[in-house]
Amino acid sequence: MRNANLGSLPISSSVRRAMGIALAVGLGLSLLAGDSAALSQAPSPEGDTLYVYVYSSFVEWGPAVFVEQTFEERTGVDVQFVATGASREMLARLLTEKDAGGTPADVFMGELNDVPKAKQFDLFESLSVEDVPNLRFVPEELRVDPDGTLVPYEHGFITLVYDTQALSAEELPRSFPDLLDERFRETLLLQDPRTSSVGHAFLFWTIYNFGELFTQYWERLLPNVLSVFPGWSAAYEAFQAGEAPLVVSFSTDACFDERYQPFFPEGQAYRTIFGAGVVKGTDNPRLAREFIDFLLSQEVQEKLPTTEYMFPANRRAELPEEWQRCAKVPPAPAVLPLELVAENDDRWLQLWAEAVVGR
Repeated sequence: MRNANLGSLPISSSVRRAMGIALAVGLGLSLLAGDSAALSQAPSPEGDTLYVYVYSSFVEWGPAVFVEQTFEERTGVDVQFVATGASREMLARLLTEKDAGGTPADVFMGELNDVPKAKQFDLFESLSVEDVPNLRFVPEELRVDPDGTLVPYEHGFITLVYDTQALSAEELPRSFPDLLDERFRETLLLQDPRTSSVGHAFLFWTIYNFGELFTQYWERLLPNVLSVFPGWSAAYEAFQAGEAPLVVSFSTDACFDERYQPFFPEGQAYRTIFGAGVVKGTDNPRLAREFIDFLLSQEVQEKLPTTEYMFPANRRAELPEEWQRCAKVPPAPAVLPLELVAENDDRWLQLWAEAVVGR
């Protein structure tokens, strides 16, 4: 983790809070193989419904319909995606239900930065190649959790994205300190790290650059923030509506619409990995593992770039030809070790809330 020198950025004790910041209403949480194993051809005796908790954009934008219909056709099992919010909201819901005595969830799909929280509350089973055969096609660099708490199925890079009809490439901030310039007053749309995996990653990106001085950076950044949303979907919809010219999003956004282009301050973007896990106590453990293996199959993985606009985890999956042009990879990917996240995440989130919400 780099600690940037803030000497050239004097921290004011009276930084005003950005006008119009729409922060998420408190959750009150510090959380917050061959191609595929053979799928069952008949309804499983375990149960006839598989409940999959997932972030809302996977259903709104992603390949949920294809995954649901294909898995149902091959197994005779009814797949129910439950997607009432962003990734961290769904994790909070799962945890609340478990604490209350039980949850219908069989599978959870979310961001691997939440693995430490999942382990703390013993939410998921450990998975291996024996459980998920297609896991053998996932590169080791993506398998950051040796326990297989969440099996990686896609990855990407969180960065800043700009509207080319509102800003030119020459006008963009070239560094994190540059983003503090008053010319970017109220131009930035963000996501709440307590509820959004994208916002969580952006918070980690600032910590990667500023270490324990990250709250001072956020205080300086607030005047340039127009709104903070609970999840990525709402932030991106506001961005597309022209509410602001900058948003925290993904380095592949130009593959969706060339009007929206990513850029990499100081050559960086923050690596994000999404994974799927089997919820402990599920009545459908075999089907849950089978579902995750199907998620890692080549036929599903090759749909991720054109639906989720994410890189597939299965190295055998072929990328669309146009991705050679539109999918950007940062020269200097940033990432915090999972062990460091485990030790500090709750504290960092509390400090962020005090600096941003508590002003």
